[in-house]
Amino acid sequence: MAKAAGRTKNTARTSVWLQAKAPRGAGRKGDQPSGLDRDRITEATVRLLDAEGLDKFSMRRLAGELNVTAMSVYWYVDTKDDLLELALDAVCGEMRLPDTEAAPDAWREQLRALADEYRASLIRHPWISPLVGRYLNIGPNWLAFAKAIQSTVRSTGLPAYTQNGVISAVFQFVYGFGTIEGHYISRCAEAGMSQEEYYREAAGTVRDELATHGLLESADELMAARDGDTVEEMWERDFTIALDLMIAGIESLLPRP
Repeated sequence: MAKAAGRTKNTARTSVWLQAKAPRGAGRKGDQPSGLDRDRITEATVRLLDAEGLDKFSMRRLAGELNVTAMSVYWYVDTKDDLLELALDAVCGEMRLPDTEAAPDAWREQLRALADEYRASLIRHPWISPLVGRYLNIGPNWLAFAKAIQSTVRSTGLPAYTQNGVISAVFQFVYGFGTIEGHYISRCAEAGMSQEEYYREAAGTVRDELATHGLLESADELMAARDGDTVEEMWERDFTIALDLMIAGIESLLPRP
């Protein structure tokens, strides 16, 4: 019994998407609370996470949003982890995936499209970042995303033993970039400031406090290159250049004719 209980608590071994879990859209018993289903609960979860963040999310807060009791929610999910996993897959479904089978030679454009969609999702939903590594990510939308990535990288013609490295290089970069950008935008919102206002104030404070630090002197040229750009343009340019470098790196590994 103790071993069975331990397995239910180990998120590395369980998932809301595994067969032992109730199917999506159904409760575990008869006579479920009227007006509720998993889709509606998942949509409310995503709204709350977007509005208030992961730290403030609770089953009680969700029940209040739905105007039901917390026990009513548990008719449809076993745990809070199950609900977060459902929400994580739901937002993954917002990404527009390229048709990798229709044009296998267009792997560069497809890789850019997948990277852009993943970055946009991380920015739009900052709570995704800490959850991605917590769950197995085997919901239908994450599986479709993973399949599109694998198909795109396979189309490069690289040998199989290098393809995992390519996927890691590109999408771990996107994960880090999108996470930082999303958290920056969240900080701006919390401070009640635009990205421009926050950037100017933060940059001015750092320069005043570290005026004698050699790092600022060596960074002056880099900062001057950004003059005239908005913060959003800075993000976009840096992301595009970094992705260009990665694609060039992939091309350098391809066999020469």
